[in-house]
Amino acid sequence: MQRSNLLVLGGMILGAAATAVYFNVPPTTAMAQPAQAAKDGMTTKDITLDQAGAIMKAAADKAKEINTKMDIAIVDAGGNLKAFARMDGAWLGSIDIAQKKARTARYFDMNTGDIGKLSQPGGPLYNIEHSNGGLITFPGGIPLKASDGTVIGAIGVSGSTVENDHTVAAAGAAALK
Repeated sequence: MQRSNLLVLGGMILGAAATAVYFNVPPTTAMAQPAQAAKDGMTTKDITLDQAGAIMKAAADKAKEINTKMDIAIVDAGGNLKAFARMDGAWLGSIDIAQKKARTARYFDMNTGDIGKLSQPGGPLYNIEHSNGGLITFPGGIPLKASDGTVIGAIGVSGSTVENDHTVAAAGAAALK
């Protein structure tokens, strides 16, 4: 059997220039199966598509109520985009900001406005916004928590004042059931 010169890592093809490392490990030890992982206590809670939809609707309803147009991003427990909406007429530049607010809130399990207070000159997190491919450290990003307090994702909102962004994000987060 001929091996390809392409390395696939996490579903991403790295290309022929990448150095491939091959492991000869039986599948049962190389990767925990879902049933075994649950038995061993290695479970990850994640936001469902239905939950993301309810959060999205609540956030969009709040934006309409306060007469603003928003970009709304919801990420899962791993910080990956789960749902996104750009309200009609919302700024194109806010698409990236909303997604980065959601990721920032999830990466640090804190409201982005709280991170912003810590990232001011002289603060303990000064310049953190330059890490992780770019973070947003002003209000509008909120972690989403399950009923037991486990963070299962985050919402990020952008398109108006930071106060309105936070208000809309908070309305979305409050819809989590």
